[in-house]
Amino acid sequence: MIRLVVNADDLGLHPRIDEGILEAHREGVLTSATVLARGPNAAEAVQRAKAQGLALGLHLCLTTRLLPAAPAQSVPTVAPGGAMRQGWSQVVADGARGKLSLDEVDREFRAQLALLRALGAEPDHLDGHQHLHLFPGIRGVVANLARESGLPLRWPREVPTPSWLSRPGPAVKTAILAGLSLLPPRGVRRVRGWGVYDAGALSEARLLALLDGLPDGDHEIGCHPGKDPGDVPEEPGWHYGWEVELSALKSPRARAKVQERGIQLTTYAALSG
Repeated sequence: MIRLVVNADDLGLHPRIDEGILEAHREGVLTSATVLARGPNAAEAVQRAKAQGLALGLHLCLTTRLLPAAPAQSVPTVAPGGAMRQGWSQVVADGARGKLSLDEVDREFRAQLALLRALGAEPDHLDGHQHLHLFPGIRGVVANLARESGLPLRWPREVPTPSWLSRPGPAVKTAILAGLSLLPPRGVRRVRGWGVYDAGALSEARLLALLDGLPDGDHEIGCHPGKDPGDVPEEPGWHYGWEVELSALKSPRARAKVQERGIQLTTYAALSG
């Protein structure tokens, strides 16, 4: 049996992205989304998602120049200057130089979880914005939070295919994350994640290939549907194929492939039940 969560990241970051995520749930195969609790549109996005029955998780964040959920003065190495760093590479580099306190990371992640609940959502899983929950040090903080809260984790672990040769940058990133995933935390429920290589470029053809290749077991396909927002203020220069992914998730061929393979579309809460 194949049970599959199809999860959209970045809910709450931008109204246009949120609109596409909600449409992918109403009209496509999307079953879940993870919320950036400090995203500018998070409060509205959570209410709209709840109104249409979209399952929600927490997209733990240390980047994207978002304001921290914890008081800024209590997390100065997480939010230097009052806001979080721009990208994952800065977090990793500063962590390696001892400029990121894991106690502060723990404080911030707990504050993000509390904030999401205060917004009215009871999350059914955790994952990491830009997959930072896989990196040494941060991984231990997230594992402790997952154990204490009883929430499962997305655990990306993709294997190379010939298609990776066409996009070496994403291929290298996906391989690194797959390597990091070889050291899983103990006592935490993990669901194998797919879609890292295809992030921002999950076309109908790529989605069908992922669906066709799923082995028996529990899985998540991560995705990034949306209506094209133009420039995202928190992520200058960031351009994903949001509408390409939205079209793929709404594709009748994707729905037919799910039925053909007997895939059970579900949520993290149902997997844990």
